[in-house]
Amino acid sequence: MGAQLRVYKRRIKSISATKKITKAMEMIAASRVVKAQRQVAASTPYASELTRAVGAVATGSTTQHPLTTEAQNPTRAALLLITSDRGLAGGYSSNVIKAAEQATQTLTAQGKEVDTYIVGRKGVAYYSFRERKVTESWTGFTDNPTYADAKKIAGPLIDAVQQNTAEGGVDELHIVYTEFVSMLTQTPVDHRLLPLSMEKTAEETAAKGVIAPLYEFEPSAEEVLDALLPRYVESRIYNALLQAAASKHAATRRAMKSATDNAEELIKSLSRLANAARQAEITQEISEIVGGASALADASAGSD
Repeated sequence: MGAQLRVYKRRIKSISATKKITKAMEMIAASRVVKAQRQVAASTPYASELTRAVGAVATGSTTQHPLTTEAQNPTRAALLLITSDRGLAGGYSSNVIKAAEQATQTLTAQGKEVDTYIVGRKGVAYYSFRERKVTESWTGFTDNPTYADAKKIAGPLIDAVQQNTAEGGVDELHIVYTEFVSMLTQTPVDHRLLPLSMEKTAEETAAKGVIAPLYEFEPSAEEVLDALLPRYVESRIYNALLQAAASKHAATRRAMKSATDNAEELIKSLSRLANAARQAEITQEISEIVGGASALADASAGSD
């Protein structure tokens, strides 16, 4: 019985140590998600206004440009998948990878060849384990991305969009990431960055009640679009990186809170079992003492 009690005590001690770790990770994730939320809120207006400006330039001119012009027969698409460098975030990475798989299947069914670009070690490991081709990947900054990271990612994607498909270029650019809705809700989404959907941009502008201004382009609309193309892609990727980071921290906080709660429940359960084992041990010792005293009394009575 004593050995069993020692086993319970060792398990309680081990789980208590784990609980301290998960509680600390929960608090760290909670502080990081607040910072990430602020960064998302700060970057979203710029990305939205830049998108509106690009839409205004496109609708106000007849220039054929990769930023706004649909290919007649698109045959190739680039897909940027944003995952995490680390785990301990529940189903965060697996959910966004599933969304990327669905997007890839949809594009393939449309007759398009898909070039996959990946951000985050989890996505890289998933594709590497399955020996699937990855055009380019980036790791090491998903928890705290910067605009420089977004520019680094946008460079090869913009080059691919500006090239002909016969030379390895693409007709479309898609991005799959986790959109931060709230602390409890993070949703994997698939957005097409290029070509920009003019109808969708016009609907968003009308929904906000903004009257589209008239523009004069100098030196030309094409050169304006050439200047806006990298800024548009960079701002959208940066906003997606921030949304993904906030979603990952929120998922980590939720997962660590669940682990902490489970540890507390397990400690309570083991404490009850340890108490029962200790009570049984005490009861057995008392029974042995009483039995010994009774046997001694019987022996003394017999000698008399």
